[in-house]
Amino acid sequence: MNAMSPLVRSFVAHFGEMGSRWGINRTVGQIYALIFVSPQAINADEIAEALEFSRSNVSMGLKELQAWRLVKLRHLSGDRREYFEAPSDAWEIFRTLAEERRRREIEPTLSMLRNALLETPTCEEDRVAQERMRGMHDLIELMTTWFDDVQKMDSQTLGQLMKMGSKVQKMLELPGRIGRAVSGKSSLDQG
Repeated sequence: MNAMSPLVRSFVAHFGEMGSRWGINRTVGQIYALIFVSPQAINADEIAEALEFSRSNVSMGLKELQAWRLVKLRHLSGDRREYFEAPSDAWEIFRTLAEERRRREIEPTLSMLRNALLETPTCEEDRVAQERMRGMHDLIELMTTWFDDVQKMDSQTLGQLMKMGSKVQKMLELPGRIGRAVSGKSSLDQG
């Protein structure tokens, strides 16, 4: 691999800085960024050389990225080394990250909440706590159902949905406004 250009170096450094905010360490963030922008699959030695990391740090980082399903392993004909590449489609990466976060964070929380809601409250504090847990459970369930629907959308449809932004809210409010208009009540009458 050639030396990183200033553009690539800047991107890799930024991903390293952001890694800790996203729950991964700086090394893993930089490894991922380098693989992501590489025009072809690269091997661990090339990664270590480009980033000036030890080979063992690169190996550990690659294992973590594979566990998150963010990089794919490839073998090249006539070469015993393992090469790594990242999906180039940002939507695919988003879907993978969202699914992994769901599996690692949301599902265990939902499981705990379901078990807590099966308990019989023994005092007023438990009843209040359980009521609040039910609200959290219902919200997470709703978000999970929505997430399942979103995961089934193709990238173009998902992009269009996101571009709609607040227009979705206006569309959802439309039936209420139509109903008030038909009944002769304006929004000012409602206040």
